[in-house]
Amino acid sequence: MSDASPLLGQKVLVPRGKDQAKSFSTLVERYGGIPVEIPLIAFRPIAITRRLQDCLAALDTYDWIIFTSNVTVETFFSYYDRDVSTLPKIAVIGKKTAEVLQAKGIQVTFVPSVYVAETFAEEFLPVVNHSTKVLLPKGNLAREHIAASLSEAGVRVDEVVIYETYLPEESRLRLAQLLSQHELDILTFTSPSTVDHLMEVVSEFGLEKQLKNCIIGCIGPTTEKKLLEYGLTVHASPKKFTVKDMIQSIMVYLENN
Repeated sequence: MSDASPLLGQKVLVPRGKDQAKSFSTLVERYGGIPVEIPLIAFRPIAITRRLQDCLAALDTYDWIIFTSNVTVETFFSYYDRDVSTLPKIAVIGKKTAEVLQAKGIQVTFVPSVYVAETFAEEFLPVVNHSTKVLLPKGNLAREHIAASLSEAGVRVDEVVIYETYLPEESRLRLAQLLSQHELDILTFTSPSTVDHLMEVVSEFGLEKQLKNCIIGCIGPTTEKKLLEYGLTVHASPKKFTVKDMIQSIMVYLENN
């Protein structure tokens, strides 16, 4: 690694859990940065509900299942243990989610050109019609855009919550400590929920001033919008919604400022 790297020695918040953080942290290290792993978001399956039982029992009546994330895939298949060859057609928002399904031997029929809900809905609508029945498993904090857009066009969409999102308590305390000691140079955010959870800690411990010296990068327009709603400055928000592109856009900002 060249000493010229703008990320050299910078302490970068990696807001993912242990299982998802490795590739993110490796990328930061490759560019000379120091990854600081603090999961700002964690997931746990809900206790199985009658609604979920009914959806699983009627799975053969659906034309499509839409998976919006890796977490949705893994959680769904913790409940579903039948022959995957009998599944309805599969649509996903992003390439990584498609790869997780393909690793399970499940064919993905639809992936949008841009990995955001707005593009997904726009490009998926021509594929379906008024008689189409869609199952949309999701988290408790998931956006409503896909379901609302499809329903408005006359598609029958059954949403079912299968997991909940939360901020681990150990992350809350560690984040407060590091922010108060100015031990984080760059904050990265991968979803609106990661923003909300960090700002909960900032508000609880009165750390608003500590954010002023941090560089902020994010993935996706909804995450950027959430940051702006809190009055934060977004220094890097790439057009391609990947961690690699976010890190590179942060480096471009650092080089020019």
